[in-house]
This record gives sequence, C-alpha cells and structure tokens, in this order.
Amino acid sequence: MPGRIQATLSGVTRVAVLTSGGVDSSVALCRLAETHRGRLTAFYIKIWLEDELAFMGSCPWEEDLELVRAVCASLSVPLEVVSLQREYLEQVVGYALSELRAGRTPSPDVLCNRRIKFAAFLDRVGRDFEVVASGHYARTEVRSGRTHLLRGADPVKDQTYFLSQLDQTQLERCLFPIGHLHKAEVRAEALERGLVNAGRPDSQGICFLGRVPYDAFIAHHLGERPGDIVEAGSGAVLGRHRGYWFHTVGQRRGLGLSGGPWYVVGKDVEGNRVLVAHASELERHRHRSLTVPRPHWIADPPSRTRLEVRIRHGERTTPCTLSEGAGGALELELEDGDAGIAPGQFAVLYDGQECLGGGAIG
Repeated sequence: MPGRIQATLSGVTRVAVLTSGGVDSSVALCRLAETHRGRLTAFYIKIWLEDELAFMGSCPWEEDLELVRAVCASLSVPLEVVSLQREYLEQVVGYALSELRAGRTPSPDVLCNRRIKFAAFLDRVGRDFEVVASGHYARTEVRSGRTHLLRGADPVKDQTYFLSQLDQTQLERCLFPIGHLHKAEVRAEALERGLVNAGRPDSQGICFLGRVPYDAFIAHHLGERPGDIVEAGSGAVLGRHRGYWFHTVGQRRGLGLSGGPWYVVGKDVEGNRVLVAHASELERHRHRSLTVPRPHWIADPPSRTRLEVRIRHGERTTPCTLSEGAGGALELELEDGDAGIAPGQFAVLYDGQECLGGGAIG
C-alpha cells in the first residue's frame, strides 16, 4: 500500500484530504498519514444549510465534525473547516430545485463533485495544495499524458457515476487512496486502527439534507400543487398527488394506490399529472433509446460505438450502441429497455473498467 500512494505522490509537497466523518475518508486519511505525515491538511467542507433547515430536523454536520476532529487528533493531522454553503446553495441546491420544477430528475451528488468538492473548494484553497485526496471508491490512471477515471475495485461501492462530470484539470489533481479496496476491507481496517467511527453506517440520501426528510425539503421550497395520478394509456384517474415534483420516474412506493404495484412512468408538467402504469404493463413503458444533448468526456471521446451505460448509481450497467445526433447530441440505443429512465438523470458511459463520462438525459 505505501508503494502505491508513494508512487502517485512522488514530488508532491502538500496534500489536501477531504474528510466527512465517515469511515471511508477516515481510512483514506490514515493511509496517507503513514507515508506523508507533515504534508497533509484535512478539510471538512461545510455545506449543511443549518440556518435554513434547522427547524426541519437535527443538524448532522456537528456530529460529523466531532468525528473528523477526533480522527485528525489521533493522527496529529491539522484540520480546517471550509464553509461552501453559499456556493452549494447556488450551484447545487438551486440546480436541483430548478430541475424538479421542470419535471426532471436531478442528480445533485454529481453536481456536488463537479462544482463544489473539486471546483469551489479548489478555487478557495487549491493554490496551496497540489493534490486533493478523498474517500471515493474510484481509481485513476495516467496514459499518454491524460488522466483516466477507472471504476473502484468494489463493484457495489464504485462511485465513478458521481465523478463522471470531472474534467482533466480536476481529475489530474485527484487521489483516491481506497479505490482499490472493497468496503469490507475498509471496515476491517478501521476496526483494526481503532477509529472512533469504524462502525458508523454509510450515509444515505442527499448529502446536504442530513436527517431532513426529502419531501419536507421540497415542500419548503416548492410548496404543494395537488393534481391527478393518471393511468398511462387509459387516462383513468387513480388518485391524487401533492405535486409532481414529489415523484420521479421509476418510483413505486408512496403513491397511495390500491391494486398495485404501480410505477411512475412519466409526468405531465403542463397538466400537473403524474402518469403511472401497473407492473403487468410496465414492459410497454421500457425505453430502449435516449439522447444526451451535451455529452461530457473526462479524457477523450470514445473510440468505440459499443459500450456500457449506467443510468443511475449502482452496480448495474446496460450494453448500448452510440451514434451521433443533431447538434452534437449523443444517441444511445440500449440492449435492454429501462422503464425508469427520466429526463435529467445522468447517463454515464463505460468502456470496460474506464468511466468515459456522459451527461444529463434530454
């Protein structure tokens, strides 16, 4: 392990390590501290919007920061807290609310990495650090002067989907010390090192919400706009919804309909309707083609037209065929249909182990 990181950091004098209070970033920090003590500064990025959301629930950032401080103290690594709340509100929360209002499905964690962790943070402190390390399950490889993003060794925890919008100037400064490990190995190492957060569960949901219910956050910003839940095809009204922005394509739970299971297959924004289909009819609503209007490539555009695509974070990928559409758009033809494809989701493309990039679905 020391050889792997030592080779990556050869000649580097200062490393910024992003810490969150979780076990992954803590183990990443421990590994770096073994070989680069004196060259590390840990950073906790404060994005929690406590002033705005405190009335909805408890503030998890205080607990997170307490754990970060404990880990850093045990390693004698200096810690700094950087507040990027304003940037996060404008560039990530604003984007998410705009997408929801338009009837689309946002991916705030993708934008958080591109605009906050490896952009606004670098703008704030980047001039003092050559490398930014994090606990992401991902790997990098330099070939012919270009930095390529590779899947994490753990196929279940792989986080390249969330890193798929990084560019070369960002990725070439990234270091992922645990990307070659499986989660079970990280947990075991945290226990062996006696880390205070070794048994802490993985965070779930959107990072800035903490323990605030997602629907409560949406209602606070967008309010409610009751409308009909309609069966796609027949047009039969099956129930009512509080606002189409509370629902997303592919959703099954929370519809309050009898005789199911029912799935959301579309939204009529103008008519304020949520369209659903019964599980027995879901096959008819599988999409086998999609368009990415503005594709982003991490290193270089793909040289092959036969690749794999990931529509949402998770282990599953689908074989697909690429073609060029109008205005530089990317057309994808899927080998297997998917009834959960929604405008705004990110389609992320892979060539074997390499994450090539992708973009929001039109």
